[in-house]
Amino acid sequence: MLRSSLIWLSRQKSIFRFVRNNGFAKKMASRFVAGETLEAACDAVAVLNTRGITASLDQLGESVTSEAEAREVGRRYLQLLDEIHRRKLNANVSVKLTSLGQDISDSLCEEITRAILERAKQYGNFVRLDMEGSDYTQRTLDFFAERLYPEYGAHVGIVLQSMLRRTAQDVAWANGKRCRVRICKGAYLEPANVAFPDKKDVDRSYVDCAKALIEHGNYPGIATHDPTIINELTAWATTTGIARDRFEFQMLYGVRRDLQDQLLRDGWRLRLYVPFGTQWYPYLMRRMAERPANLWFITGNILKETFGAR
Repeated sequence: MLRSSLIWLSRQKSIFRFVRNNGFAKKMASRFVAGETLEAACDAVAVLNTRGITASLDQLGESVTSEAEAREVGRRYLQLLDEIHRRKLNANVSVKLTSLGQDISDSLCEEITRAILERAKQYGNFVRLDMEGSDYTQRTLDFFAERLYPEYGAHVGIVLQSMLRRTAQDVAWANGKRCRVRICKGAYLEPANVAFPDKKDVDRSYVDCAKALIEHGNYPGIATHDPTIINELTAWATTTGIARDRFEFQMLYGVRRDLQDQLLRDGWRLRLYVPFGTQWYPYLMRRMAERPANLWFITGNILKETFGAR
C-alpha cells in the first residue's frame, strides 16, 4: 500500500509543480539533492572537496522515450564534464543507460555513451554506469563488456548489487576483467528467485562481495551506510594489512553525515554520490517506493544525527 502510494505520488505532475515551489519541501530535498542546476551541483562538490571528499555527480532522470530526450541528456553530461574540468573538481559522473536511450536502441545508446566517454577520456576522468533493476543486469554488463570496456577501460566502470543471487559470480567476472566496480545492496523490488529476500543474506552477500573486490579487484567503491558492515570491513582491512588507497567508501549525499565524518577522521577514502536536477521530487519518491524501508531509514538517520545516537 505504501509503495503503491509513493509510486502514484512520484507520477503526479500537479503535485510536483506544487512541491517544487514549496519552500519547506525544497529545503528538505536540498539535504539529499544538490540543487536543480549544474552550477549548484558543482558548488556543492567544491565544498565537499575542501573536506577531502570526492564526488560522483548524477543528473536526475531515468528512462527516456525519445531520441531527442536521450541526446539532450547526453549533451548535459558533456557540459557537466566540461565544468568539472574547468573548475578542477575532484569528481566523476554516474549515468543511467536508460536515460541515454537504452530502451530505444542499443546503437543510439552506444553513440551517446561513447561521446560522454570520449570527453571523460580527454579530461582523464571516469564514468560509472549505474545499475537498474534485474531485467537490465545482463544487458548492461554485456553492453559494457562488448561495446565500451575494450576501448575505454580506465574511464568506465559498473555497479553490482549484493541483493541479487548472481552477484558473487559477477564479482568474480569483473575481477577477472580488472574493471572498476561499485558494490551496493540494491533497492529495487525483485522476485525471490532472483534476489535474496532476507536482509541477513543480502548483508552477508555484500560483505563477501566487498572483500573479494577489495582483495582482488581494481579500486572498488564500497557503497553502504550500514555501520555494522562498515565496522566489519574496516576492521578486516586493517587486520589484513590492506592499504587504504586500494578502495573507497561511497555514500549518498546527505545521508549519515555522522558516519561520513567518522570515516574521514579514521583516514578512509570517501566519495559521495551527488544527484542534482529538476527531477528531485520523482527521485526521492522513487527511492522510497523501490524500498519503503528507505523512508524510515532516512527519517531514522536524521534522528540519529540530530540526537547523537549510534
